[in-house]
Amino acid sequence: MIEAIIALVSATALLLGSPGPAPLALAGTSAAFGIRRGLPFLLGILAGLSVAIVGATVGLAALFQAHPSARLFVQVLGAAYICYVALKIATGPVVDAAENGGRAAPRFMDGFILNLLNPKAYAAFLAVFSQFLLPFPEPTAAFATTAFICLLVAAVVDFAWLCFGGIIGPLFRRPRAARAMRVTFAVAMVAAVLWALVQ
Repeated sequence: MIEAIIALVSATALLLGSPGPAPLALAGTSAAFGIRRGLPFLLGILAGLSVAIVGATVGLAALFQAHPSARLFVQVLGAAYICYVALKIATGPVVDAAENGGRAAPRFMDGFILNLLNPKAYAAFLAVFSQFLLPFPEPTAAFATTAFICLLVAAVVDFAWLCFGGIIGPLFRRPRAARAMRVTFAVAMVAAVLWALVQ
């Protein structure tokens, strides 16, 4: 069981911790607005991830297989929303929002919708549950425990991305560097979306 848990934690950390739309949005948000003001966004992302976990466990794959257009619709909708969040990060204030009355940081609902419509989250959990389901004799216990561990790993990984953004935050006080970093995060988010769509 210990080996199975280690494999599950490692796979989940790698799948969810890679620079996809949610991690890049977290880093960009905390770099621009600070870790504390990025916490509601983080909580929204984790709430959306919880829905993705439930969706993966109750047969979203079966739905997408039966109705391929549903998958395409979710992917396009998710891509559009992630691009919206990227635009919000790229066009935000180049100094701290509290100092200049600039735009507000992304909120809880922004994070929730981002991961709710993030195809990468569903794909990651479909992969995890098909390959790393913990070996409990009772299927309900296996899925519930696997899902709980995945959510804990996601919370740690996403908080690390939030902290990473906070560490590079001082660069955002220099207007030219701030604009370049905002645009870089936004372009990286859009590139991650495009990459996911062509897979």
